[in-house]
Amino acid sequence: MDFTQKCTKNKQLKICKIAQQILYLQVTKKIMKTIISLATRLIPRHYLQHVSHFFLRIFSLFMRGNRFEDPINGKTYRKLLPYGRINSRENAIAPDSMSLERHRLMWLFMKEKTNFFTGNLKLLHIAPEYCFIKLFNGMKNLDYTTGDLISPWANVKMDVHDIPFSENNFDVVICNHVLEHVEDSHKVMTEFYRVMKPGGWGIFQVPIDTNNPKTEEDKSVTDPKERERLYWQDDHLRLFGLDYGTKLAAAGFKVTESDFINELDPKLVERYALPKGEIIYFCEKYK
Repeated sequence: MDFTQKCTKNKQLKICKIAQQILYLQVTKKIMKTIISLATRLIPRHYLQHVSHFFLRIFSLFMRGNRFEDPINGKTYRKLLPYGRINSRENAIAPDSMSLERHRLMWLFMKEKTNFFTGNLKLLHIAPEYCFIKLFNGMKNLDYTTGDLISPWANVKMDVHDIPFSENNFDVVICNHVLEHVEDSHKVMTEFYRVMKPGGWGIFQVPIDTNNPKTEEDKSVTDPKERERLYWQDDHLRLFGLDYGTKLAAAGFKVTESDFINELDPKLVERYALPKGEIIYFCEKYK
């Protein structure tokens, strides 16, 4: 075998190895998508919350790089994990903090647009997200209370239809992706308003069908598969539309529908893997 033949063979071997690596990554990605999709659909959320952060920290060791950055903890990755029960989203979960796109956007919004990191605030955090709990607990300016009916991370067990605190109690109320699950969303909104101090504020994000001007809700729909088809998850009781801000205002809030995402440098939107088009519903209680 002459030198030219050896070079050709070596190039072919390198190409084969690269092709094998690409195939391996593609298969691994599909497996991860399938595992996460099945886990989020079949395992109750409060059970997943007990164990998922341990496994994700192991995965994170193999995902280090510099393409993406989690602004919550500053860690960087070559890729993030996918997430989604039905339609899996690429680069959604930052494995160390367990933050999703909406959490990272809310973190930046609170830093840029609120007194969250500077004021002395009494905070009620309902359905507390893992990515925030330790950080909020460690912030000396916060008097921090977490609440939920079943979350293992909540220090007050409560039904959001009847929050066990007096009126005008909290400077800030945060509750994300809960109102689509509750029996009476208006009642829960009025509870948020009741326990908030005059001059206080809250953020209450929900899944929204931006193609629908009105919220879809039908109490006669009880079949899980039909709920999944209509409302995007089998445990959702409604799918909010573009009238969501109006519904919050009907509970008493002054509502700002902020397109903060469009104020950010597009390069940062990509680096932080933020949800393009997401509106932040910033709700204030009149003084």
